[in-house]
Amino acid sequence: MCHCPPHRGCDGTFTTLGRVPIYALGDHEPEIDGLAFVHPDAVVIGQVRIGAEASIWPCAVLRGDHGTIDIGARTSIQDGTVVHTTERWPTAIGADCVVGHNAHLEGCVVEDRCLIGSGSVTLNRARVGSGAIVAAAALIPEDFAVPPGALVAGVPAKIKKTGVAADWTDLAVKTYIADARKYKSALRRIA
Repeated sequence: MCHCPPHRGCDGTFTTLGRVPIYALGDHEPEIDGLAFVHPDAVVIGQVRIGAEASIWPCAVLRGDHGTIDIGARTSIQDGTVVHTTERWPTAIGADCVVGHNAHLEGCVVEDRCLIGSGSVTLNRARVGSGAIVAAAALIPEDFAVPPGALVAGVPAKIKKTGVAADWTDLAVKTYIADARKYKSALRRIA
């Protein structure tokens, strides 16, 4: 059964975009909702589930080799981001999240409607509460809990603000859903 995003065929031929590098690892095949967008230059391996209208952008790597990775509906995983997992601690990113460029998430839980800033690192057993913001370049250490609606920044991260508006990410989420739809219909490889 094909788990690839919609394209012109699962017969191994190239589409106008080229083949999206989606790999099974042993018996584990990624599960990608048909409404999701995975850019042809992203890599998805093994035990990965990607929800409806989620988007995975160029050079992002989702490597579910030691455990599971779950990406929620309408979540955007930006360019250069690495999402990994461990056997003991799966990585789960909720719905309506924006994960910034070059972020690294491993063995952690990110609840719904969060912004994970560019260049940030979120490590094993960390939990980012619903609606929270992790600032760019922040380090969320192992076992750290970011409260819902909090802004954290720094290395290691510290709580800088609480009570962030619950709808803070709505515009960014809508923008990336629209971008993914545009890319699905208009992106074409020319070289």
